[in-house]
Amino acid sequence: MTDQPAGLPAIAASGIPYTLTRHGPVSSLAEAAAARGVDPARLVKTLVVRRGEGDYVFVLVPGLRSIAWPKLRALLGVNRLSLPPAEEARAATGYPRGSITPFGATTAWPVIADVTLRGQEVSIGAGAPGAAVTVAADALLEVLGARVADVTEPEPDRG
Repeated sequence: MTDQPAGLPAIAASGIPYTLTRHGPVSSLAEAAAARGVDPARLVKTLVVRRGEGDYVFVLVPGLRSIAWPKLRALLGVNRLSLPPAEEARAATGYPRGSITPFGATTAWPVIADVTLRGQEVSIGAGAPGAAVTVAADALLEVLGARVADVTEPEPDRG
């Protein structure tokens, strides 16, 4: 792990109170949540979604949920959205997959956040593998200027 996660200066500059958590490699959402000491539903996945060529949005998705593509397309008023390949996502944000966060990204893409995050304490990546911050979601959404909407659905049972 690096000394300071790349997104931490932007998180600190935002003024929101946070607690930094560092952990070793994880291979699942459940492992990441356990390492961060949070319920899996309170872990926020930051996904980069391509609206068009060179046009992206960050979508903040609670753990145990996934993007509801028809809802997100309707919200954005587009017919097609996609998840870019890893290298394209890195070029758009400055972060490798697994470390992507809106904080300190090379471009301040618009942020869409699922409504179920409101009123929670959540853990979001800090811009480096094994580094995250725990914050009040309402403060997070405010400093990011997030558009809050119903854009996710429960993940299907994998059992």
